[in-house]
Amino acid sequence: MVSKAVAALVFAVLVCSQHAVQGVNVVSKAEWGGRAPNYRVALGNYLNYAIIHHTAGNYCETRAACAQQLRNIQSYHMDSLGWPDIGYNFLIGGDGAVYEGRGWNSMGAHAAEWNSVSIGISFLGNFNWDTLEPNMIASAQGLLNDAVNRGQLSSGYVLYGHRQVSATECPGTHIWNEIRGWSHWKA
Repeated sequence: MVSKAVAALVFAVLVCSQHAVQGVNVVSKAEWGGRAPNYRVALGNYLNYAIIHHTAGNYCETRAACAQQLRNIQSYHMDSLGWPDIGYNFLIGGDGAVYEGRGWNSMGAHAAEWNSVSIGISFLGNFNWDTLEPNMIASAQGLLNDAVNRGQLSSGYVLYGHRQVSATECPGTHIWNEIRGWSHWKA
């Protein structure tokens, strides 16, 4: 018979492995205190686009601060805008963690006419003035690599900043300057 401690450890390893992303830990919606969606629309596989955003809100550097920001954003998206969930598929905090938004295979509400053909990844903060840290860059690139490995993105996907598909300053100057050097970015 397996002891409770061993069973708990095995369960914890299984749960953590479900959220692993190319060496980046994905913090589940349950872990950051997010609400369940009102409904979801399935998103196909082998999408051709990834769109990078910033939330244009407060920057966070700790799990607790990022979780609070995520709950605030989700409440705004659901309660004020009437969306079924937070708009982005994933969000990245100043702590370098990847936070689950709508997650895999769910259509986001992040870039109007592009939602059905893309995944949306947003950085928590306003990157017209907040600094994009190396751990955040590594997390975003790891997440994109994992999206390809999972078949969510095609291997030849195109990466855009939100301003390329909508009249906005998003994803902020600092992110914009960074992503233009990434291999999948297209002018």
